[in-house]
Amino acid sequence: MNILACFGSGQSRPSTTPSSTRGRHTFDPSKGARIVRPGSLPAAPPRPALAQKRPSVLSSKPHPAPSPSTPTPPQAQSSSKKREDNSQAQRSQYNKDNMRRPSAVGSGSYGLANDPYACTHLTELMPITPIESTYRAQSGGTLPDGIEAPESREQNMRRLYVHDEDRVLLKVVHYGNPTSVGIEFEEGGDWQFKPLWTQRAGPRAQIYFHPSAVKAAIVTCGGLCPGLNDVIRQVVFTLDVYGVKEILGIQYGFKGFVDPKVTDGLCILGLHSDERSVLRALLELGIPLTRKLVSRVHMAGGSFLGVSRGTPDLNDIVDRLQDWGINFFFIIGGNGSHAGAHEIYKRCLERKMKIAVVGIPKTIDNDLQLVDKTFGFDTSVEEAQRAINAAFVEASSAYNGVGIVKLMGRQSGFIAMYATLASGQVDIVLIPEVPFVLEGEHGVYNFMKKRLEKNGLCVVVIAEGAGQDLLESSGGVDASGNPILGDIGKWFYSQVKAYFGKIKMSVDVKYIDPTYMIRARHCNSSDHIICSVLGQNAVHGAFAGYTDITIGLVNTHYVFLPIPKVIEVARKVDPNSNMWHRTVTSTGQPDFPMMPQKISEKKAHSQPSSPKSQPTSPKSPVSGSSRSQSPGAVTDMGPQRRGSRKPSLKSPLPVFKTKRPTSA
Repeated sequence: MNILACFGSGQSRPSTTPSSTRGRHTFDPSKGARIVRPGSLPAAPPRPALAQKRPSVLSSKPHPAPSPSTPTPPQAQSSSKKREDNSQAQRSQYNKDNMRRPSAVGSGSYGLANDPYACTHLTELMPITPIESTYRAQSGGTLPDGIEAPESREQNMRRLYVHDEDRVLLKVVHYGNPTSVGIEFEEGGDWQFKPLWTQRAGPRAQIYFHPSAVKAAIVTCGGLCPGLNDVIRQVVFTLDVYGVKEILGIQYGFKGFVDPKVTDGLCILGLHSDERSVLRALLELGIPLTRKLVSRVHMAGGSFLGVSRGTPDLNDIVDRLQDWGINFFFIIGGNGSHAGAHEIYKRCLERKMKIAVVGIPKTIDNDLQLVDKTFGFDTSVEEAQRAINAAFVEASSAYNGVGIVKLMGRQSGFIAMYATLASGQVDIVLIPEVPFVLEGEHGVYNFMKKRLEKNGLCVVVIAEGAGQDLLESSGGVDASGNPILGDIGKWFYSQVKAYFGKIKMSVDVKYIDPTYMIRARHCNSSDHIICSVLGQNAVHGAFAGYTDITIGLVNTHYVFLPIPKVIEVARKVDPNSNMWHRTVTSTGQPDFPMMPQKISEKKAHSQPSSPKSQPTSPKSPVSGSSRSQSPGAVTDMGPQRRGSRKPSLKSPLPVFKTKRPTSA
């Protein structure tokens, strides 16, 4: 089946085929595909009829300019007053068409069953009268007095706004067979394509808040991520374009609502200690943000407002929002922060507060479901690739060199997978979603040994959440509610040295942890663009009256998504996906399967003891925070250097190499 058929507009173009042999094409939204029925194609109505049906603002093409050789029609000689009245009437008609709420879509072209991702709108919770949008781009600016706007300029106004019935398909692949790679089965085993729609993001012609009465607040929660300052900057810029004057930046995450000590960090405003004491009452509300203040914050990494983990009493946060009169609340954070945003929305709803709670997804691990990727991910992969290349240089420059790189990824191995594929210098990549064994004929150690014998070097990338079943878990959680992981990187480093020491094979092992170098850098060009569009669409969504939503990139389109749908489960790498298959094709690694019980018992006497039973060196901790090491640490804990022992004739490697080692 042609996948383009899923986006049919309801009627096919005229063709040279006789009408008696053509079918009549209609669009069935419940199936998302064109259905060909017998019969002749009905004749399209003439263009004048369409022009009469809708105002010219909604016509498919602007009116052509009159030819110099033809006389000027009478309507072209109208005064500027009549032109202004006409354009105002056209815009009003367009606004009326655009006022239809998404709830009406359920009974319209999409159907309730195919709109499970409809977002909550404030008009569903309280009576609100919309007004005409104050958002203007180039085609909507005000011209000086005495200059008449060409009619084409008014025509372009229709292309400035997004209609509330615009939708984007969440999944666009129509699988032809249940054995296809990447296919997803429902609980009943159904695998057939079903169109699932989500709402398109962008500015609306009608807004539900008057900009002069809006007081907005912005907060960044969780850990650092490249692009945080870019998002803050674009939120402020877009609010300024709408006409909002009161914008507050909350310092150090949710803690800034309840901890008065956070105002001590306001030295970034250039205030001295005596001035801070005078303005303390104002500063308790947060940092007043202006276009000038944030104009250059995107040039640096980190967060202009500061971050913190954990969530204080949500009722205290809602009390502050209500006392300060906040009606736009932008929360930049990951799954935990979005869960807090959803709870804040529910408490505001109980108090009947007119407030738009909008999330902007920030997760460097890219583990947010439904979206293509989150901001900062491209930058993280780029920086992680640099660490991998450094490990390759170290390994290739040493005798039997081994480079180990630990990358971020608590539950999802997206950074490790993409950085491995981007680098092309990795022999083994280990991620949380794919279990592995270290010892045995099909284990990681044996494959490393083969690569060393063949190429003289081996590079291993391991995600921080991989192999946690091999470590003793502390059972604790951090301030964000995430389980405290064992430090798999240093543990794996020590175990590799112990294994090769046991088999009397000389290796030079280097360990690199670039975690904090990745988090703290400013974002690259790709993430600059993503952050800018996410920040702008967050403001568009708030003015359009949506609440309890987040912004995401879905199939190259920016959409509004309901927060409860986004935080249901964390997104993980699919071991059966094409991307994982591409990665292992690049590395050439096997599956490292778990050995059957009978085989492991038969070979138990010839295999080293299990990782858990081996004593752990005091220099290789196996518990604690997985992101607690020094940034960019390159560890060299006494490698077995060439010449440190006498060569043995029983060594599995030749004593002397006759050619320069090459990569796998």
